[in-house]
Amino acid sequence: MTAAELVDSIRFALRDAADPSLAPGQQAYMKSAMSYLGVTLPTTRRLTTQSARGVDDADELRLAATMLWREATHREERYAATTLIGLRPLRARLDMLDLHEEMIRTGAWWDHVDEVAGRVTEVLEAHPLEVTQLMLRWTADEDVWIRRVSIISQLRRKEATDRELLMIAIESNIRDTGFFIRKAIGWALREYAKTDPDWVRAFVRAHEAELSGLSRREALKHLG
Repeated sequence: MTAAELVDSIRFALRDAADPSLAPGQQAYMKSAMSYLGVTLPTTRRLTTQSARGVDDADELRLAATMLWREATHREERYAATTLIGLRPLRARLDMLDLHEEMIRTGAWWDHVDEVAGRVTEVLEAHPLEVTQLMLRWTADEDVWIRRVSIISQLRRKEATDRELLMIAIESNIRDTGFFIRKAIGWALREYAKTDPDWVRAFVRAHEAELSGLSRREALKHLG
């Protein structure tokens, strides 16, 4: 199956499954300028995966994801694109980072960004030297969503977490007043607290005056 054929298959499946009565509520909830078809996210993922079943050519999958993303007229098509980049042939590939970055910068909202962040984590796991250097640059990027990914790029890495990278990402953004950065800081610390609660407690104490109340509450949420 070519990329164009896969894109057509996904678009047809999404439109066939659409419930237009759901679309206004979905669009309002996500504060989206782009319209919805009225397909739930689990259904979108399922239909996309079914359409791509048997397609193992990484180049065709990447092209299909790129087409769906760039040509999207409805948000579900972009959800389909981020589903495709999570399929095995495209996961943990260093050469996917440019598309990941494009999706983060142009998606520019938490639903897209946090999904793609998981793909960045996989590349970081597979190529730590190269991706660590990229994440360090991203910590100081002008784009708030790129900086958010630099902070949450190690979620669920557990013992493999690079604490220096985590610390730099947080300290570089600790004075940011935006909700999505403050939430990301708290989320990253809360998740790492499951692995090393003492380190997180010590970090919070050392940065007590700088951490926002939101970040601090999230970081200590399960630590008492």
